[in-house]
Amino acid sequence: MADVYDPAASTAATTAAGALHRGAAEVLAGNWTGRSTVPSHQLYPHQWSWDSAFIAIGLRHLSPLRAQTELETLLAAQWGDGRIPHIVFNPAVPLDAYFPSPDFWRSSTAGRAAGAPRTTQTSGIVQPPVHALAAWLVHRADPGLSRARGFLSRVYPRLAAWHRYLLHRRDLGGGGLASVVHPWEQGMDNSPAWDAPLSRITPAPARSFRRADLAHGAAEDRPTDLDYGRYVRLATDYRDGHYADGDSDFAVEDPAFNALLIASEHALARIAKELGAPGTARHARAERLTAALVERLWDPAEGMFFCRDTITDALIPERGVSGLMPLLLPDLPRDITTALVRTIHGPRFGLGDATRLVPSYDLTGEAFDPHRYWRGPAWFNTNWMLERGLRLHGEWGRADALRAALLETAGASGFAEYVDPYTGEACGALGFSWTAALTLDLLHQDDHGHDHDHGHGRHHGRHHDQRAMLGMSDKGGDLG
Repeated sequence: MADVYDPAASTAATTAAGALHRGAAEVLAGNWTGRSTVPSHQLYPHQWSWDSAFIAIGLRHLSPLRAQTELETLLAAQWGDGRIPHIVFNPAVPLDAYFPSPDFWRSSTAGRAAGAPRTTQTSGIVQPPVHALAAWLVHRADPGLSRARGFLSRVYPRLAAWHRYLLHRRDLGGGGLASVVHPWEQGMDNSPAWDAPLSRITPAPARSFRRADLAHGAAEDRPTDLDYGRYVRLATDYRDGHYADGDSDFAVEDPAFNALLIASEHALARIAKELGAPGTARHARAERLTAALVERLWDPAEGMFFCRDTITDALIPERGVSGLMPLLLPDLPRDITTALVRTIHGPRFGLGDATRLVPSYDLTGEAFDPHRYWRGPAWFNTNWMLERGLRLHGEWGRADALRAALLETAGASGFAEYVDPYTGEACGALGFSWTAALTLDLLHQDDHGHDHDHGHGRHHGRHHDQRAMLGMSDKGGDLG
């Protein structure tokens, strides 16, 4: 099997799709470093945790071997306590290329008690747990190669330890859900959902940090200096506490973070079964987590999920795209999925009416800004997840429309990091890896949302196949 995608070998059905396929493949080839893929050479020159999971999901269509390597490189930097750090630093990159840099995190010393690697420098916080889902999808791209390399048998213990860490060390609210202890952990860094809990945090002095991000992005599109000072303070306190959990002034249960944990727990069950172990207990755990998610974070009056501040034990009344992400889950009650679909297409998010793609924040909210990072722009990874969720729950027409909008916007924006939700105007970095990767994944669906290039030899219908692709349980039996 070739390791590098050959644009001339594209079998895309149309010239436009072929050009989009080639462009996405070229982005990933250009951002590949030999063992992993950077999100963007200029703005994000290291390996990021949830980026690599999404990147692997796209890379599997070009080179399953490279997709496996992407995940293996990340997991090799796992800490002894099970956490997967949100950044794995490339020692060849200058310290001033990104902040916070390795000398800020001091992982090998400050993280020693938590089992940080001694020779690989990482951050000390985490990102959403998409990894087991990615590993399962990568395996399905070429099961023969995966089995020959022992891919799943090598990554399974690390993924299981990762989930154990989140379920036991991060249940800071006592309700069974994992909490994030820093806005960067949830991945939606400056979401308005963080404004209230962050207001308790005294910002670090501006002289104590340098913002490398402003050298490559417009200041009006990035988090404010005040917010950044609070991010730095939280990270500094966590580091100085040797990355111990349970003593933070910021601890939030987030719907997207937990929805991805649940989806990955379902995927981990399927990995276990592939390895000859029963997956029933993991499926049952995922169903219990789904029930806890509904009990603790669902607001029926608003038709969406909200974050819970575990310090005040109150929901945070900010309507972000995170509150729509549980649509990914197979076991949500039907009234909840119906309400989520209505909210996505209603005035607050405007899909199919006011907006091309689902924005990251409520269009009618006071904090909405169509260009400022996670306070309004549309992101490709969240929209990819919602496309999957719509399809999973039988909303074929809406899923098809969102897929078409994603593909059109990805190409027109130059595979931008994020876009204006109204116009599709490119924002942030261009040639962004997860945008390219998820474009490839969408291109490799057939007209029914099935992967059409993996040769599994049988289909079980649209709903069943989608559940299997997402690595989730199916009441009708075990799907391949």
